[in-house]
Amino acid sequence: MAFSLLKYGLRKDYPFAHKPDLPIAGELKSHYDVVIIGGGGHGVAIAYYLAKYHGITNVAVLEKGYLGGGNTARNTAVIRSNYLTSEGVRFYKASVNLFERLSNEFDFNIMYSQRGQLTLAHTDATVRAFRQRAEVNRHFGGRTELIDPPAIRELVPGLNMHPGHLPVLKGLWHRDGATARHDAVAWGYARGATQRGAELHQLTEVTDVLVDKGRAIGVDTNRGRVKCGCIVQAVAGHSSLLAAKAGFRMPIITYPLQAMVTQPVKPFLDPLVSSSALHCYVQQTSRGEIVFGGGSDPYPLYNSRSTLELKESLIASAVEMFPFMAKLRLMRQWAGITDMTADYSPIMGLSPVENYYLDAGWGTWGFKATPICGQTMAELVASGGKVPELIAPFAMDRFDSFRQVNEMGATAASH
Repeated sequence: MAFSLLKYGLRKDYPFAHKPDLPIAGELKSHYDVVIIGGGGHGVAIAYYLAKYHGITNVAVLEKGYLGGGNTARNTAVIRSNYLTSEGVRFYKASVNLFERLSNEFDFNIMYSQRGQLTLAHTDATVRAFRQRAEVNRHFGGRTELIDPPAIRELVPGLNMHPGHLPVLKGLWHRDGATARHDAVAWGYARGATQRGAELHQLTEVTDVLVDKGRAIGVDTNRGRVKCGCIVQAVAGHSSLLAAKAGFRMPIITYPLQAMVTQPVKPFLDPLVSSSALHCYVQQTSRGEIVFGGGSDPYPLYNSRSTLELKESLIASAVEMFPFMAKLRLMRQWAGITDMTADYSPIMGLSPVENYYLDAGWGTWGFKATPICGQTMAELVASGGKVPELIAPFAMDRFDSFRQVNEMGATAASH
């Protein structure tokens, strides 16, 4: 066996010897069928589904930094579908289903780990809200239930059941909760898209959007002008700024969202644990580090700096939940830039500009929507603007017609 592997590895025609995962992008072409602005998880996922399932390969993904270097690289990699509304649950459940098969889809390990998520209820009002969430989730195929303190202690033996003056009354146990490597997800989609003919152009910033008679016709970049058949905007925290270049406003306010990680310790926590009252969530990575985060900064800002105030607040809440963490050292602290809408749901689909499609307003849950966003936005583009049923509730004009999809309070962070 060892000799066979050595012989295979030394072959001159070794099949992977000269095939990089990501082909080197050349010069920008003067015209593409589709230009996707944003080379994060969503952008490359859209390119992947366009190329693989719709045969549309004359696609350019334009990224001002590097692949997955924005919010994709700055999130805490949580995957779940235990939302409040029927529209939200259906959408995120479809994404969970795709995540479960993504490693096989790529033939590339994204290190998907289904560990479950436990959200703690500290008041009677929260218990009632969790009971409703569990029913909605089960109706759409999610594995979510309300559990009592004894079951919580069995799931998380190290949890403090009486943090401060907020005893744990119940828990919303979401068995489908999971994590995955965010860089692996972005890399897998980018590899699949570029190997099928799509182009990924890093260090390529869009400086202006070209609109003629209400129709998007191309973009100006730091590398020249590009004409195109349609444009997809997928730029996470800079959605409002880019939309302004296309000539319209978006109902979005942008806030920094911070997280941090401790030194690694021996495994003690399998589920993801969050508290709706303490506004804090805690998980342990496969390397043993403890990741925790919580609410956004209380003021709008286009900046990914971290602050002492949030550090102190999050540490206090995390130590309330797991007192032994007071003895740990903090290793890193970072922030992403989140686009928040008034109803805490994304904006997907058509825009006021013809042939200009929106993938925006993701707030704190963009990573978990990556596969289903890529799939549905690709369907939208390939159909020439026919909005898939799954994302129709997230149209931007819902704010004009008062058809909001209210997900306020659907997580322990930012609400």
